[in-house]
Amino acid sequence: MSIEKATFGAGCFWGVEAAFAAIPGVTATAVGYEGGQLAQPTYKDVCTDQTGHAEVVELDFDPAVVSFEQILDAFFALHDPTTHNRQGPDWGAQYRSVIFFHSAEQRTHALAKIEQLNAEGRFKPKRIVTKVEPAQTFWRAEEYHQRYLEKRGQASCHI
Repeated sequence: MSIEKATFGAGCFWGVEAAFAAIPGVTATAVGYEGGQLAQPTYKDVCTDQTGHAEVVELDFDPAVVSFEQILDAFFALHDPTTHNRQGPDWGAQYRSVIFFHSAEQRTHALAKIEQLNAEGRFKPKRIVTKVEPAQTFWRAEEYHQRYLEKRGQASCHI
């Protein structure tokens, strides 16, 4: 079994993690922070909207069971990729829509998916603002954030 890694920011990481964890072929998930300047950021740091980090979910997946393309479809279905630095009532750069790619192939697939969805007019009249950036250091969030909804017997949150 060859496991690959993928990292996505799609707003508050609690619901995003729960959605990805439910996908057959996703073998592990962790929530954390990526894309900022501060080393070892905390939730309190990231919530200031001053560190540049996004709340993200890093996942491991088995490409023999689920393709990166299918994971991209789930990503674009579970949040609004047309809102800049906002998801529902949550706003700030930490809630931005972003794909941190781990390979040239992931980058190519992500950019092609964005082009395809915009060409199809899936989110008309808006356009996708999702950023596609190289993976950086993933800073694992505090333990109480991991599987947050699952620990509380919830399947989803407000978004």
